[in-house]
Amino acid sequence: MTTYEIHKSPTHFVKKRFKKNTLAVISVAYVFLMTCLAILGYLIMPDGSNFANDGLLEVPRKGPFFTVDVIRERKNIHVPTPTILDKLINGEESKYHEIPIVGTPTIEKDSVFFILYPGLEKRSLRTTRRLKLSLPLISVVKPIYASPSEILGKNLAHNFIVRPKSITYLDENQIIRTIDKDKLEDEFWDKCVETRTFILGTDKIGRDVLSRLIFGTRVSLTIGFISLIISLSIGILMGSLSGYFGGYIDKLALWLMTITWSIPAIMLVVAVRLALQSEGIWVTFVAVGLTMWVEVARVVRGQILSIKQKDYIEATKALGFSNYRIIIHHILPNILGPLAVICASNFASAILIEAGLSFLGLGGPPSMPSWGTMIKDGLTELTPTGHWHLIIFPCLAISLTVLAFNLIGNGLRDAYDPHSKTNN
Repeated sequence: MTTYEIHKSPTHFVKKRFKKNTLAVISVAYVFLMTCLAILGYLIMPDGSNFANDGLLEVPRKGPFFTVDVIRERKNIHVPTPTILDKLINGEESKYHEIPIVGTPTIEKDSVFFILYPGLEKRSLRTTRRLKLSLPLISVVKPIYASPSEILGKNLAHNFIVRPKSITYLDENQIIRTIDKDKLEDEFWDKCVETRTFILGTDKIGRDVLSRLIFGTRVSLTIGFISLIISLSIGILMGSLSGYFGGYIDKLALWLMTITWSIPAIMLVVAVRLALQSEGIWVTFVAVGLTMWVEVARVVRGQILSIKQKDYIEATKALGFSNYRIIIHHILPNILGPLAVICASNFASAILIEAGLSFLGLGGPPSMPSWGTMIKDGLTELTPTGHWHLIIFPCLAISLTVLAFNLIGNGLRDAYDPHSKTNN
């Protein structure tokens, strides 16, 4: 220890010892990366729709790095453009309806011709047929809100008027527009034809697995954070009262801890849902938090029982400090080490509990993707021939995240204990 370090605070040495733990530092970096993914969410997901539910029914159960060409047909409804904050929280409805195709589409006269994926439908061992479809070019590129023929006083069958070199339609602002056919074709090739690559494949109804996995990160980390706040609030309060005052308060707190500890998390979730008459994801947050507070309370109680006998605590009492000030300013700051370790452990436990509840159908809404729900859906689609990607990716996400928090907890334990074998 250098002369300069002698005057450093204990926190300095805790950080120094923690940085020596390579696995713990890597775990912190991993958790930071996952947190960034959870916060950005819809902004970086390939499918930015609400809950990533825009699936392509024609391409279900495709493996990783599956690629398909799509025609993006503009929806004939007004889709508002959300603010960055709204998009960050709720996603953004797509303005296009995507149609998977085979090969390159062709434009003939005023229509787009294409072969719908998978393109070839086997009728027998020798014959096949192509499902070739067509759409008006203007309806693919532009939204058609009303019939210009009615506005212009003409009785036409379509919602647009075709001229030799131009097409007239009604835009989203109810204004009649006329566009050249050459410009319309350029806009079609520029905006309405693209190649989609599903990096982690698609699920049973053609939804992007990567997008749902990223959103599952937000669900898991959110439930871990909120459950941790609930468990810390209740646990520190109960543990402090029990350990500091003792007597009947201690007996009552221990009785309540024992009762709560004996209730399984699943039963508690069902009980909370019945009591609150709700099936929202926030019920899972509350139920998991109410399950984990006992561990925090036991740790706080044990630490306070040993610390309150110290001389400096007796000195604060002699000086006439209030019990509130003694607990908040003189006891709790000295048990931050054990609390940090139990927080990391509880965070990992909350992720596991949420995944288990979602697997059993007791998590959030069915349309909300979470890692547990993805495993449940993937298990029903698992066959001897494949579809392994529907299970392996959410399982890896759960395993790596739980492992990271446990390694952080081990690193914090060693960092707060200078006499541990790891530090020596």
